[in-house]
Amino acid sequence: MSDSPAQAVVDELDALLDSERKAVLNGKLDEMSRLTERKEALIDQLSQFDAADAAMISEIQDKLSRNQLLLDGALQGIRQASARLSAVRKVRRSLETYGEDGRKRTIDAQITRQLEKRA
Repeated sequence: MSDSPAQAVVDELDALLDSERKAVLNGKLDEMSRLTERKEALIDQLSQFDAADAAMISEIQDKLSRNQLLLDGALQGIRQASARLSAVRKVRRSLETYGEDGRKRTIDAQITRQLEKRA
């Protein structure tokens, strides 16, 4: 399957990129750190080969770009979810409304945490 050490690294990186894609699409973000560490190590190995082996790298460039777009999209989704949760928490603490004069007003909510015992 592999003719040279560089091709062996490219083949392993190709398989890893497929695994990374599946992990992102299935929402298995816990696997991403392990895959990212291995991907960085493989890319470091590729950088040590000479220019003659660089043509093999172009074979996986599309997968690298595709996965980067997927990772960017996942990160954007996480940021949006975080912003939404923050907004929901803010609504619990206060209510923003507009008065008769058109000015924004904030009404702070008083949260009392008491346990009521009933007989």
